[in-house]
Amino acid sequence: MEWCACFVSWCGEQCGYLESGAIPKFSLCSDGAGWFQTKGQFQDGSFVPAAGDIIFFDWKNDGTIDHVGIVENVADGVVHTVEGNSKDKVAKRSYPLGDSRIYGYDITKFENK
Repeated sequence: MEWCACFVSWCGEQCGYLESGAIPKFSLCSDGAGWFQTKGQFQDGSFVPAAGDIIFFDWKNDGTIDHVGIVENVADGVVHTVEGNSKDKVAKRSYPLGDSRIYGYDITKFENK
């Protein structure tokens, strides 16, 4: 079972973002990305994100959004993330900026509360 989007939604709930309407509750990555796109809060994979942005992935570069996580920070050309369902656990991962597998970013910004 895939649960990366459920993890991001859970984090949003913990921050009060679902209740405030800042982010949607979503279990399908493409639904989350689509919602942010309709709100004008989405940037493509060439964007340089910041801590708290939501990162969406297209692992096969086929136009299908199939994974999501939260940007922890960006340093020295590398995006550091926290992701649910990364080898069936919550894990920290890293990707080069502009990696072709990065579909894009929601720029709402999770913030420490």
